[in-house]
Amino acid sequence: MNTANKLTMLRVLLIPIFLVLLYLDFEYSNYAAMAVYIIATLTDIADGFIARSRNQVTDFGKFMDPLADKILTFAAMIWFVEVGLMPAWLVLIVIVREFMVTGMRLVASAKNNVIAASLSGKIKTGVTNCCLIAMFLPLEPWMVKVCWVLIGVSTVVSGVDYFIKNKELMKLDK
Repeated sequence: MNTANKLTMLRVLLIPIFLVLLYLDFEYSNYAAMAVYIIATLTDIADGFIARSRNQVTDFGKFMDPLADKILTFAAMIWFVEVGLMPAWLVLIVIVREFMVTGMRLVASAKNNVIAASLSGKIKTGVTNCCLIAMFLPLEPWMVKVCWVLIGVSTVVSGVDYFIKNKELMKLDK
């Protein structure tokens, strides 16, 4: 297994540790969970860089890397819903966008096309991760709502961007 794939597997292994820390109730459990989330996010950045720079892009990485990212992000968001720091409708918007973009990629793949990550998608990922990390900290309520807006807007904008840029692939077959 190459280095990039090892980092992806590390991220997968960090997800249950992250979840356990979220549900433990000790003085600094939120900070410990936040640290694991940050480490997992950094492995995502590192494995992408390594895979491209060393030409270690694999089918395993193409499948598992985005899946691990989504599971980690959804785990954090669902926990924030559970503790009352995020509305469920926002998580639904993020989930719907992810399903739609993934579906679009599957359609493109069936037509022998690849839809690479766009700049707007990378911005969405960065904004979402920064906001989720910030939400582990004791923020004022208005700051939490700013995070909601940033996550929501970046999610919708990137989803629309993917569809606009790839509208030709999405035309109905006759």
